[in-house]
Amino acid sequence: MSGIRGDILDVSTPLVGGCAALLSIDTQLRRPITNATGLFGHTVPAEDQVGEPCEGKPSRTADKAAIKAMLVNRVGDFGLAPGISGCFTLFQTVDFSTIFACASAPRNSWISCNMRLNAITLICILLLIGAVGKSAQIGSHTWSPDAMEGPTPVSALIHAATMVTAGVFMIARCSPLFEYPPTALIVITFAGAMTSFLAATTGILQNDLKRVIAYSTCSQLGYMIFACGISNYSVSVFHLMNHAFFKALLFLSAGSVIHAMSDEQDMRKMGGLASSFPFTYAMMLMGSLSLIGFPFLTGFYSKDVILELAYTKYTISGNFAFWLEVSLSFSLLITLFVHFF
Repeated sequence: MSGIRGDILDVSTPLVGGCAALLSIDTQLRRPITNATGLFGHTVPAEDQVGEPCEGKPSRTADKAAIKAMLVNRVGDFGLAPGISGCFTLFQTVDFSTIFACASAPRNSWISCNMRLNAITLICILLLIGAVGKSAQIGSHTWSPDAMEGPTPVSALIHAATMVTAGVFMIARCSPLFEYPPTALIVITFAGAMTSFLAATTGILQNDLKRVIAYSTCSQLGYMIFACGISNYSVSVFHLMNHAFFKALLFLSAGSVIHAMSDEQDMRKMGGLASSFPFTYAMMLMGSLSLIGFPFLTGFYSKDVILELAYTKYTISGNFAFWLEVSLSFSLLITLFVHFF
């Protein structure tokens, strides 16, 4: 019974932390809440895991995955903490409303690497570094697929509702601040597009069922970050909400298949399961169609808006925006290839 209570505590705490982060009114309060959420979220993958015992000893893969997730997220904190400190130094407060009201004041700027920078730009880039670590963007995305060593409901919790979406929501919550430095928006756009493309291409090479879904999560997070980079924060949050539903459906359906296959996660050993698990097959098909943006499903309405707005948004030049959009469209086709072939 004590073990069950511990599992319930580890799973429910990230949900409570996510709600608290959603309602926080200043940056100083948001950081400890996010860290507390991450702390329990990192310990969850180390719970009872699916793994082959080695010489009579339990597998330590999940423990290593939890440690890796903790360390990579601390790298993101190296940007988040100075960013919050910079907000307090510049505005003498950490309250969101006051920061947003004072952000429009003119600031001294300087030229570095052929770019015009000021204090607001540096703060936004530091906050972006924190979001990159929290949301498993390019450069710090490796911890997210490794967290699949935990139980499947835990994977659904981490990759659909909490943890990886914290960075996306932080950028959306600080959107009035990010609108002033165009350099920061360009960096956000580039990071989101490259993450979406890289994660989708990497997913093709995976044989583990849960890792394929995990890489698709990284790809969808890239879409959300990309939407923030083109100043469409409401669309990004809309896609975040849609993604939570169909990604949880995919993970739970995958868990049902893995459990029925005696804890086998290698997709090369699966096939012809539609007749044996018709309901699970229908749910997996529905979630996959929504993931690729099939018309009239939830994923279509958010992803189509992101792509449509991106085509009409001017970033650095028309060619740059065009090739970013080509990479996003190509990642969409790759996601379709992974889930159906």
